[in-house]
Amino acid sequence: MLRINTNISSLIAQHRLHQSNEKLTDSLQHLSTGLSINRGADNPAGLIVSERLRSEVNAVQQAIANSERAVNVIATTEAALQEISHLLTSMRALVLEAANTGAFSQQEIEANQLQIDSAVESITRIANTTSFAGMKTLDGSLDYRSSGVDAANLQDLKVFGANFGTNATLPVTVDVLASAQTASLFVSGNTAGSPGALLSSVTLEVQGTLGVDVFQFTSGTALSAVVFRINSTSDATGLNASLVNSGRWLTGADQTSGMLITSTSYGSDAFVSVRKLTGGDFFQTFNQQGGSAINYDAGQDVLAMVNGNMALGDGRQVTLYTPTLNLQMMMTVAAATTVGLNTAFTITGGGAAYQIGQFVDANNQVGFGIQSVASTRLGNQTDGFLSSIRADGPNSLITGQANQAERIIRSAIDQIAIQRGRLGAFERNTLRTTIRSQQIAVENLAAAESHIRDTDFAAETSALSRAQILVNAGTSVLALANNSAQNVLALLQ
Repeated sequence: MLRINTNISSLIAQHRLHQSNEKLTDSLQHLSTGLSINRGADNPAGLIVSERLRSEVNAVQQAIANSERAVNVIATTEAALQEISHLLTSMRALVLEAANTGAFSQQEIEANQLQIDSAVESITRIANTTSFAGMKTLDGSLDYRSSGVDAANLQDLKVFGANFGTNATLPVTVDVLASAQTASLFVSGNTAGSPGALLSSVTLEVQGTLGVDVFQFTSGTALSAVVFRINSTSDATGLNASLVNSGRWLTGADQTSGMLITSTSYGSDAFVSVRKLTGGDFFQTFNQQGGSAINYDAGQDVLAMVNGNMALGDGRQVTLYTPTLNLQMMMTVAAATTVGLNTAFTITGGGAAYQIGQFVDANNQVGFGIQSVASTRLGNQTDGFLSSIRADGPNSLITGQANQAERIIRSAIDQIAIQRGRLGAFERNTLRTTIRSQQIAVENLAAAESHIRDTDFAAETSALSRAQILVNAGTSVLALANNSAQNVLALLQ
């Protein structure tokens, strides 16, 4: 059928040419941008998924940057602690030198004291000035704050990490399940033929946690004299001796009740061993009055629950490490030896929070506490603190307290070493492992997003060639369709 008013062939050719032009335009857009999805209409579902993947890639990349910045903070802090460690090592050498009073004059000891005073001041200065981008790291600003700590139960509380979640504070409860104990051996004083004294001469080897000593006693030596001799070397053996129901150094108590040889420290590492070397066939040690005959006894660590988790006991010290709470505390003798004791306190805030994940929640944040290393904080409540070994302190060299000063410095060296170890473990096992795992996540997420959104140039160039051919062919066909109406003129002649 021939028509003039409506050219159906032309309309069909126009429609097909329009479709080919759209495909050609799409191919040119995909090739020019490198993206297969340039707007929602290209692939609605793919757009949603790819946008989520792109957001995750950016979030993980920022988490990597956060972790790398945290590594820089740790490195700066650890470098300052290393210098403090060097100062403490040199201070210990000065104390040991000053203890050699048989070869050093008082003036030389005073000169050593001046050097120690200068080193103590330097340690406090380093603690107060070490910073990263204006943030102080060793002055206690990054330590956790706590309230309600009962000093009669807990000493030297250190909170290394706490995850508050959505809470403003973190309550902590401590329940003692088994008491800490010292090692102890009993010697009966109710000896037939020689009550309260040694029946015959004996040579004893007495050994404790710190060392061993040998004592020779003659027949008839009072137990009070034995107590005095053993206590005179307690700093070398780690052992104390006392008459039953008496205090240390008391010699006027009832000696017939017997004698106790006890370790100065608590815990499974503490022990007492008494061995006869010569003589003393009568001599025997027991685990308790009327108990079994033994010559060795070990102490016991405290066993405690902290927030419902079994904590690690080491003597009177309690350590807890969980994803929510990481702390260490020293229990007092009264608390550590009281089964059923319950004490509580609250962590009110503080610490350093590191955002190492892609979401702002407890699973993607890590809390880390860095304690102050000022001279007033290095040491412990039992031996004393580093500030006390200054010239005007109770444990200075010029007052003859080299023994106590050396103990304090050793404690401070251990604290700094542990602090550096904690920082190193946090960097290595938390930050760097997180960085590596997140770098792999970025690779996989970017690959998934690219698969959905990026243009496949091989396929798209083929589609472009096809669209170009169709456009050219459609243009030619449209020209023929527009000329088809001219055939009607032949019928009108």
